Amino acid sequence: MIALVTGVVGLVIITAVVRAGARRGGVPEPVALLVVGVGLSWVPGMPDFHIDPELVLVVVLPVLLYGAAFAASLPTFRVHVRSILLLSVGLTVASALAVGAVASALVPGLGIAAACVLGAVVAPPDAVAATAIARNIRLPRRVVALLEGESLFNDAAALTALTVAVGAVETGTVSFSAAAGQFLLAGAGGVAVGGVAGLVVGAVRARVTHPYTDVVVYLVAPLVAFLPAEELGASGLVAVVVAGLYLGHRATTIIEPGARVVTGAVGTAVSWLLEGVLFLLVGLQLRDVVAGIAGTPVEIVAGVSAAVVVTLAVVRAGWLLVAEQVLPGLIRRRHASWKETTLTAWSGMRGTVSLAAVLSVPTVLPDGRGFPDHDLLVFVTFVVILATLLGHGLTLPALARHLPGMRGEAVEEAQEEARARRLAADAALECLGRLEREEPGRRAVVEQLRRRVDNRRNSAAERLAEVSVEEPAPGDVDAAQDGESTRHTYRRYGQAVLAAERSRLLALRNAGTLGEDAFVRIQHQLDLEQAALLA
Repeated sequence: MIALVTGVVGLVIITAVVRAGARRGGVPEPVALLVVGVGLSWVPGMPDFHIDPELVLVVVLPVLLYGAAFAASLPTFRVHVRSILLLSVGLTVASALAVGAVASALVPGLGIAAACVLGAVVAPPDAVAATAIARNIRLPRRVVALLEGESLFNDAAALTALTVAVGAVETGTVSFSAAAGQFLLAGAGGVAVGGVAGLVVGAVRARVTHPYTDVVVYLVAPLVAFLPAEELGASGLVAVVVAGLYLGHRATTIIEPGARVVTGAVGTAVSWLLEGVLFLLVGLQLRDVVAGIAGTPVEIVAGVSAAVVVTLAVVRAGWLLVAEQVLPGLIRRRHASWKETTLTAWSGMRGTVSLAAVLSVPTVLPDGRGFPDHDLLVFVTFVVILATLLGHGLTLPALARHLPGMRGEAVEEAQEEARARRLAADAALECLGRLEREEPGRRAVVEQLRRRVDNRRNSAAERLAEVSVEEPAPGDVDAAQDGESTRHTYRRYGQAVLAAERSRLLALRNAGTLGEDAFVRIQHQLDLEQAALLA
């Protein structure tokens, strides 16, 4: 037990250190974690860290998918639902079949069913990898929406295809009609169970007022959706995504503001930790994976590995070219820009889902036969993960920066946010004016609140002027004469004031004239105020 705890603590510490170093160096964090894990796997004396596929597929993945779905935009998903389904279902199946055809042709004796097992394993771009890379890059909103939507639903399609392919290897036969029926049943059942779970959890959260109780509800919610769906033979991952989308969309109306602050912080910390540890563990598997193919000819290993990587890239690029450029042009519909198609095509990174899926493939079949070329399938999967994470992950930021039109979209998004902030402040000022007219004896309170809202409105107007190509409206912004904007001056002064308050509180606590409970409560209020100031 001590060794297990020591190993887990070590993984957490390494994850935190590597992520901090990656941020400072400008390297995508998943890539840095993967490289460090690969390096550590060859260090003499390094203990063996094995990924439990059941733990990943039943616990970790639902938690991460729920967090991603909770943060996703349901209105945006509705707008792009056709494109998202084409990617998450159509492209996943096409990639699995294409890889199956290539692998069966290159590996003697593998067979089409076992080759399609490999195809199903490597077909889905990873939700964790996609969001972890994309969140640090300024990508077009449509590309982000497609990547988020694809990564939320393609795991269910791939794992269903994997179940069908493994069954075909075990029985020696495959029925495409049965496979299609299983797809539809799993998807429709997952949507139904996820909807019911969302309604139930939403009703509970609407009645929860304590922030820490809400955290418990948040952490339990993905399993409330996943487990019943799996028991009923539906897709638990689809259920988790549907519940997460619904609850995230309703979070503003069913969750108290204080609970949203605490739950958001806990959810972010849990996802941050799980993502990092998973990428590190993937890298740590390399030594054992290489040892498993010691008896396989090098030319076969190298040939099928390279062919699968190329096949995945070509199929994804060809699918997006047809779906977003050719077909819309033929039916005279508005199609995506070449910039959006290029970025979406180059974002097909694989990760922990593929490794967990291939490790879940049985080594021995029910009739006593060994699964065909099991170790080779594991190695090829690992090569695909390395190649896509390193290749796409390292080059995607540069590609995003150098494509034409990226700067214009970033400015447009900044303008949109600044206008929204200013309009929200205008609504607050109108509300204060109405309250002042209705209750004229509360002028001092109204003026105090008005000053706070004016600060937010002026900050938004100043930001809009910074990013706008148009001249700001007269009176919107108080221009600073010394080269520092009013917004930055306000932020700097505010931080200094809060630091002075903290210093005095700390002195009072250390002197014994302020109790610890009161100190913690006041400090928490100051922390929230500083978070709002920095935001």
